[in-house]
Parts: sequence; structure tokens; C-alpha cells
Amino acid sequence: MVSVAFFITLVLLVGIQRIAEVIYSNRNVARMLHHGGREHAPEQMKWMTLLHVGWLVGMCLEVLLLHRPFVWPLAIVALVVFAMGQLLRYAAMRALGARWNVRIVTMPGEHVVTGGIYRYLRHPNYLGVTLELAALPLVHGAFITAIVATVLNALMLKARIDAEEAALGYDTDYQQALSDRPRMVPGLQRRHEAH
Repeated sequence: MVSVAFFITLVLLVGIQRIAEVIYSNRNVARMLHHGGREHAPEQMKWMTLLHVGWLVGMCLEVLLLHRPFVWPLAIVALVVFAMGQLLRYAAMRALGARWNVRIVTMPGEHVVTGGIYRYLRHPNYLGVTLELAALPLVHGAFITAIVATVLNALMLKARIDAEEAALGYDTDYQQALSDRPRMVPGLQRRHEAH
């Protein structure tokens, strides 16, 4: 039961973190829109919210109702991967500063951020989220939640990244500034993008 209490507490802390990030994001979005920013694909937000709420609730229910075991080696690896996801996301937040948000908002005519973690990846935030969604449930063996969240996230990211790149390509210098960098995995570049 100690491990379950630890896990539920960890999930609650992550939930609080997510709420704080949404508040910070909303402030940035309001400021950007006030200064001429444009929001794109707002309908995607409800699906992202459902995914993240379902992920948080789902892993807790899976551990409590299906009595998932706590396995130290798996928990340690999962925590390390989760921490890597957190580091990637906060590196993206730091690089973007007041532009960081959970929506798709562009500033027409402005240059995209190319420094910090963006020197290596176009979408470090999404890689971070992917690692978090897969890893946190595995801290206490919630395999079903990890698999379902990872698959749903992959489907959603396809639409999300397409919409974001189209918006950035239209409103900013995104193509010229970042097209030579991999989307989410360092060293992995689709061949037709490289030509």
C-alpha cells in the first residue's frame, strides 16, 4: 500500500503541475492574441484535454482496481524516462519563454525560436509529452494506460503537428529556420524532408 500511496501522490502532483501549466499557457495566449497573434485548430484542445485527464485518472484506476504490482526495476526506469520527458518539456518552455503555450498560436511576421533545445529538434515539447504519457503509468505497472495513452497520443500528434507546421509555415519563417532539424527524434530525418 505504501507504493500505491506514493504513486497516487505522484500522479496528483503531475495533475497539479498540468493545471499550473495551463494557467501559465492561458496568460501567454492572451498576451500573444492581444499583440496580433492568431490561434489555429482550437478544436483540438478538447481532445488533448480528454487524453490527459483520461491518462491521469486511468492509471490511478488501473493500479487501484486491477492491483498492478510495483516492480522496483521497472519503476526506476519509468521514473528516469518520465524525468527525461519533463526536462525536454521545460527546455522547450525555457526556450520559448512568453511564447510557450498548449495551443497553436502564431505571431505573423515574427521569427520562430531557433535557440535552446530548438537547435536540435522542431518539437521537443511533443517528444517530452510522449515520454511522460508512456512512462508515468509504468511506475506502478499500469500497462493498459501506458499503451492506450501512447497510441491515442500518436494519433493526435499526427493531426497536431500537421496543423502546427502549416500554421507556422504560413505565418512565420518556420520552413527556412527549422526544416533541416528532425521533428522529435535526434538524428532521424525523413528522407524527403532532407532534399
